[in-house]
Amino acid sequence: MRIILWMLFFTLFIWAIFGLKNSIDQEEIKTQNTIDSLQNVIDSLHHEIDTLEWKNQIWDFNIKFSTSFLLSAIIDVESSNNDSAYNSREDAVGCLQIRKCMVDDVNRILRRQNSQLRFTYDDRWLRSKSTQMFGIYCKYYSLNTAEEIARCWNGGPRGMSKPITANYWRKVQNNLDS
Repeated sequence: MRIILWMLFFTLFIWAIFGLKNSIDQEEIKTQNTIDSLQNVIDSLHHEIDTLEWKNQIWDFNIKFSTSFLLSAIIDVESSNNDSAYNSREDAVGCLQIRKCMVDDVNRILRRQNSQLRFTYDDRWLRSKSTQMFGIYCKYYSLNTAEEIARCWNGGPRGMSKPITANYWRKVQNNLDS
């Protein structure tokens, strides 16, 4: 009889331990889901803050064309204001359709300036990082007019001498006019 009671006690004990472990595992899953959900909310709010900061900044490089800003027009032409835009043919990414060679060029500029700042290819997906790269690029190449900025953004540092970039400038100009 004692053996049966001990076996029953042992079985109930093991069953209780497995039940407790299962309960703990379920609680951990709920906690992880809550953390993931909160992380999504934080990411969403961070995106909202980035967007608000971007809208509040003057990105016209002191060049006003009508009432619009140049960077907004370029973003609209490049990606229709879509931070998730991707051109697989050129591997151009984000709101400014930045290619890897642009990231490499901006990082080269930063090294020459003895800056510790560096960008990754993934930074192209972030509007704040993309516009920061845009500013570094324009400043380094001393792009002063709206046409210079647009055409050199499209065609590289010698974009002004490339006839094909004139069409791009017309698109940006039309966007500024609208």
